[in-house]
Amino acid sequence: MPFLPWHLAAAYLLDLILGDPPRWPHPVRWIGRLILWVESIFYETEAPAGRQRTAGGIFFMVVVSAVFMATALFLSIFHQIHPALGACATIWCAYTTLATKSLTRESARVAQALDLGDLETARQRLSFLVTRNTQDLDEVEIRRALVETVSENLSDGVVAPLFYLALGGPIAAMVYKAVNTMDSMVGYKNDRYLHFGWVAARCDDAANFIPARLTALFMLGAARILGLNWRRGWSVLRRDARKSASPNAGYPEAAAAGILGVQLGGPSVYFGERIEKPALGDPVRTLEAGIIEETNRLALAVSVIAFVLAAAYRIAWTVLW
Repeated sequence: MPFLPWHLAAAYLLDLILGDPPRWPHPVRWIGRLILWVESIFYETEAPAGRQRTAGGIFFMVVVSAVFMATALFLSIFHQIHPALGACATIWCAYTTLATKSLTRESARVAQALDLGDLETARQRLSFLVTRNTQDLDEVEIRRALVETVSENLSDGVVAPLFYLALGGPIAAMVYKAVNTMDSMVGYKNDRYLHFGWVAARCDDAANFIPARLTALFMLGAARILGLNWRRGWSVLRRDARKSASPNAGYPEAAAAGILGVQLGGPSVYFGERIEKPALGDPVRTLEAGIIEETNRLALAVSVIAFVLAAAYRIAWTVLW
């Protein structure tokens, strides 16, 4: 089941054109249902911490193994039926791991509601993109949350999938999406998931270690191309990236804060608990109208850079091996 450069190009273009149509079948939604089902089997509310952590490790392996085998079987069946069907299945699987169009489109919809003065709609639309509580956010806080989530999800939803597509094709990218989806569902430090979700959270940290840092570097390159302040981005990245509690999220967020000249972080409410996030960047400018459009242009440029490099790697792999 070869993954050729033109498969990658077709998948990337499909994502740019179609995004994630809500009524179309999507493997990540299926992975989410799988996670809920496997969790219901292995999670024990009253189990001690060690037992929960062991159960969480088994849960993680079951989900990853199931996604790996299901993807490999799906691609194998279509390749055996006909090479053209196999190519279509390969492109479709790769396309569903990418989220450039969805990320920029949904953030633009929030910004549009703000521009129309509809704060309630902006809060509601933002709630689909972030895990923090949004009902009490003002305009500035909404824009701050959008810049943070676009920059962080640029790594999770664009650069990381392209990284794994380049290295191992749709199977590797789909396994990555399973790891990332598990972290988003069970990787919380709350009473329910502190121990059960520990393995999923640590594996997601490992899977995103290189992509997060690549995203920050690609942001600097994109800023240079777009005429933005990449030098300030580099300075803030070096100074602030490690301040974040996450070993990865601080890199793209700090780069974005420096490039855009804004300050991210500060107080946020997650699941009813107020969290004081470290300040990233300096308030050179306010989070005014237009900042989201600028963030989205930066995100799109990063996406193009990541795709070009991923395609170059696949071309080199195809030629050499």
